[in-house]
Amino acid sequence: MAFETLLIRVKTALSHSFDAAARPSNSSPKPKRVAVLAFEVAGVMSKLLHLWQSLSDASVVRLRNDAVSLEGVWKLISGDESLLLKLSAAEFAVSLRHTAESVSRLSRKCRDPALRSFPGVFAEFADSGLDPHAWTITTPREIEAKHKRMERYVTLTATLHREMDELSLLETALRKALHHSGSDTEPFSAVKDHQKISDLQQKIFWRKQEVKSLKERSLWSKGFDGVVLLLARSCFTLLARIKVVFGIGHRVPCLSRSLSASATVYPSDHHNHNPTCSSSSSFVSGPLECSKADEKKEGLGIGFFESNCKVLKPPLGSLGASALALHYANLIIVMEKMIKSPQLVGVDARDDLYAMLPSSIRLCLRSRLKGVGFSACDPVLAAEWKDALGRILGWLSPLAHNMIRWQSERSFENQRLVAKTNVLLLQTLFFANKDKTEAAITELLVGLNYVWRFEREMTAKALFECTKFNELSSLQKLS
Repeated sequence: MAFETLLIRVKTALSHSFDAAARPSNSSPKPKRVAVLAFEVAGVMSKLLHLWQSLSDASVVRLRNDAVSLEGVWKLISGDESLLLKLSAAEFAVSLRHTAESVSRLSRKCRDPALRSFPGVFAEFADSGLDPHAWTITTPREIEAKHKRMERYVTLTATLHREMDELSLLETALRKALHHSGSDTEPFSAVKDHQKISDLQQKIFWRKQEVKSLKERSLWSKGFDGVVLLLARSCFTLLARIKVVFGIGHRVPCLSRSLSASATVYPSDHHNHNPTCSSSSSFVSGPLECSKADEKKEGLGIGFFESNCKVLKPPLGSLGASALALHYANLIIVMEKMIKSPQLVGVDARDDLYAMLPSSIRLCLRSRLKGVGFSACDPVLAAEWKDALGRILGWLSPLAHNMIRWQSERSFENQRLVAKTNVLLLQTLFFANKDKTEAAITELLVGLNYVWRFEREMTAKALFECTKFNELSSLQKLS
C-alpha cells in the first residue's frame, strides 16, 4: 500500500514537470477585465462624451452668440466679453479636471506603467503641452470612431445595469414565492404557487442569458488597460480641444485645422454687437497674448488647472461669495409665478414670500415703500408696472432658472450613468453682483406689491358692485 502511494506521488510530480516544460516560458498572465467597475467607467465615459459635445462647433457657436450674450449676464456679471469667455474656458477646464481625477483613480489599477503615470503626464501636458506617449487624438476620423465606440459601450453598460437590477428583483420574488409555497397547505394554492415559481424560473433563465450576452458586449468583459487608455486619450484630446477653442497656450495644429473659424471663441477681431451694451468693444487680447499670459503664470508655479480654479472663485460682492445664489434663484422663481397670476396670490403666500427675504432686501423694500398709500386703483400705473415687471423678469428669470438647473444636474449626476449638464456657471446667478441683484429683486417686489393690491381692489370692487346689483334686483322684485 505504501509502495502504491509512492508511485502515485511520483506520477503526479512527473506530470507537473512535463506541464511546466510544455508551457511557454514567456506566457503573460490573463489580461485583467473591467468587470464590476464597468458602471463607474461608463459614468466617466459619459461625462467625457458630454464634455466633447459641449465643445462641438455648433455648441461653441451657441456659447459665443447666446450664453455670453445673455442680457442678465451683461447687467449683473460683466460686460467684458473676454472675462466671460475666460470664465467659460475655466469651467470646461475644471470639469475636465474632475473627470480626469476619476481616470487617475482607475489608472492606478493598470498593469501598464505608462497608464499608471497618467496623473503626472496629464498635468505636464496641461502646463507645457508635452505629450510623451502621443495620447492626443488629432484626426477627426479617429476622434469620431473613438466616440462611437464609447457611446456604444455606455449604452450597452447602462442596459446591463438595468438588466442586472431586473434579475435581482426576479430572484428576490422567487425566494419569496418558494418560502410562501413551503408554508402553504391548501392544494389549490400549492398548484397556483407552483405555476408562479415555474414562470419566475423561466424569466430568470432568459434574463441570465441576456445579462451574459450584455456582459460580453459591454465594458464588463473588456480589457482594463485598454479601456483606461481610451479614457486617458480622451482626456488629452479634450484638453487640446479646450485650448484650441479658447486660444489658450499650446495648441495642436491638426485640431486647430479641424475647428471651423466660426466656432472659435478666443479673443479675435470680432466686435461686440450686444444690444445691452452702450458701446461696442473688441476683445482685449489675441490668442498669442493669451498664450504668453498663461506661460507667465505657469512660470510662477501656477499650473493650468490651478489658475482656472482661481478664475472660478466668485469675487467679493457676488452672490456666490455670499452663498445666496441658490436662495435668490428660488426667490425670483416664486415672484415670477406670483407676477404671472397676481389675482391668485393669497395673504399667506404673500407673507411666506416676505419671510424668504434677507434683511438687506427687507430694509431696501421698506425704504422704497415709505409714503406709499394703501390705495392702488390706477389702471394706467398698474399696466406700466406689469410692463416693467415683464421686462425685468425677461433678463433676470433665465439666470434664476439656470441656477436651479445647474445645481440639480450636479446634485444628481453621480446617481446616473449619463450626465446632461448644459448650463454654464456664468449663465447663473453665481457670479452676479449682489447689490445689483438685490436692487432688481426689490424693484420686482415694489411692482408686485402694487399689482397685487390693484388686483385685490379690482376684485373687491367687482364683488361690491355685483352684491349691490343683486340687492337692487331683489328690492325691485319686492316692490
